[in-house]
Amino acid sequence: MRRVIFATLLALAPIATQADHAFQGRDLDRGAQLYAGNCAACHGANLEGQPDWRSPGPDGVLPAPPHDASGHTWHHDTPLLLEYTRLGGQAALNARGVTGFNSGMPAFGDILSDAEIMDILAYIRSTWPEQARQVQAERTHALPAE
Repeated sequence: MRRVIFATLLALAPIATQADHAFQGRDLDRGAQLYAGNCAACHGANLEGQPDWRSPGPDGVLPAPPHDASGHTWHHDTPLLLEYTRLGGQAALNARGVTGFNSGMPAFGDILSDAEIMDILAYIRSTWPEQARQVQAERTHALPAE
């Protein structure tokens, strides 16, 4: 079991530590298709998110945010976006010690491979203006080395 976990961590290390390069060589067409099939139902066909995405619903859960430049996806580092998609929002936040936030984002780790998730993230990232892409890359690079 430890060998499997260690091998997985080694395989993910380049994704988490080389953010500006992480999106190079990604398949944007595949990312767009995977986004349409797995993400658009909640986040919108045009990455526009759900209405009133900043206000929790009656259940206390925030609606799906936009992934275009009007949203906050580009404010987050690549490892968090990968974890958030793989584990689901609540599990990813809990793992980082974030409390008081109810995420409705389901886990896609059993549905999508890390490579597929990275293609989706690359597609989303490709729609942002250069400044948003730069900020997101800088935030990823500001992470401490593990």
